[in-house]
Amino acid sequence: MLRTDNILDTIRMFEEDNLDIRTITMGISLLDCIDSDGEKARERIYKKITTKAKNLVSVAQEIEDTYGVPITNKRISVTPIALIAGASDDTDYVAYAKTLDAAAKEVGVDFIGGFSALVEKGYNKGDKILIDSIPEALAVTDKVCSSVNIGSTKAGINMDAVKLMGEIVLATAEKTAEQHGFGCAKLVVFANSVGDNPFMAGAYHGVEEADCEIHVGISGPGVVKRALEKVKGEPMDIVADTIKKAAFQITRMGQLVGNIASQKLGVPFGIVDLALAPTPAVGDSVGEILEEFGLGVVGTHGTVAALAVLNDAVKKGGVMACSHVGGLSGSFIPVSEDHRMIDAAAANQISLDMLLAMTAICSVGLDMIAIPGDTPATTIAAMIADEAAIGVQNHKTTAVRVIPAIGCEVGDFVEFGGLLGRAPVMPVHKESSADFINRGGRSPAPIHSFKN
Repeated sequence: MLRTDNILDTIRMFEEDNLDIRTITMGISLLDCIDSDGEKARERIYKKITTKAKNLVSVAQEIEDTYGVPITNKRISVTPIALIAGASDDTDYVAYAKTLDAAAKEVGVDFIGGFSALVEKGYNKGDKILIDSIPEALAVTDKVCSSVNIGSTKAGINMDAVKLMGEIVLATAEKTAEQHGFGCAKLVVFANSVGDNPFMAGAYHGVEEADCEIHVGISGPGVVKRALEKVKGEPMDIVADTIKKAAFQITRMGQLVGNIASQKLGVPFGIVDLALAPTPAVGDSVGEILEEFGLGVVGTHGTVAALAVLNDAVKKGGVMACSHVGGLSGSFIPVSEDHRMIDAAAANQISLDMLLAMTAICSVGLDMIAIPGDTPATTIAAMIADEAAIGVQNHKTTAVRVIPAIGCEVGDFVEFGGLLGRAPVMPVHKESSADFINRGGRSPAPIHSFKN
């Protein structure tokens, strides 16, 4: 039964607490678009995307208008292009990225993800070609996002791919140097990636998913912060219970929007991603939530412990609200997209080492962090390896999305605009990791991965 006070409470969350549906993402399988002739495959890809998603934006707008629910982004994810293009004789996949970009523009979505490869255990035919195509592909497209999975708990870490991705990240930054490496904001390197993630830049449509489905990514840092303001000084179990109740309300709204969109579009409902995804706006910050726990500043001692309580409570509350949850689910800690994280990083109150520690708890990993443009590729690769190791050892998704800010030094600011915000260039360790990265090979899977 819908109670009037619950409805009014939800309306207040939209108006006062920056609650929104961060994304409706349509996942589309391209497996039936495979062709040995690359041009024919791209024609099929364009036709399928523009057919399946032709009403996605209009339906999202109708939901916004009818129910007063802000939907910030409309997105598409597709089958990893390395799997599709690998059937062709093409030796460069930039044309596939251009096709995705054209289709995304035709249907009016904000981003399209899936210029991706899964190489945790080695390369298939299309994987290396796709990875080599990433810098140019992200430089010549506007809406295409790319991801590469280089490790998993079951397979270990492909250290050859780690080394290569360090080089690719730097090359992507150099290709978009006029924008201070902005192309890297559309590129993420994963361990334990998932095929039902609605969030960019890491979204792709897994081969285990339905032909077409709708995923919803929710967001509500402001709602959680407002709830915690009412329990100042209370014990931690009270704090956790308060967060669970707020997460329950937020997730119920995500499930409602997902079901309505599914019915109107005539495709199955996939999952709700239980995410606290910040924006640069004041009052919409995960950093603010952590400080509401009682921390003097996000990044000080106790930050990881507070984040652990937050992440666990969000998941517990969300799972109670919706049977079908998935994606990355938890709290994102992107530096450039969270005004308190920006402030703490600019004041040297939070370091890359603390951010790395926080990623053992949060949803993803080192996210939207600007580093000096002269950072060696092997250092970037070592950051990827560290993050992947946390994910592999802890059975969780981790990722790296760093932006080598070409021409910038520590202390400079890089402006991205919109939801991507702005980031201070943070220092990295100067000592070389080259000999470690140059070993290559494959880091074995941990013993606890052996479940059979």
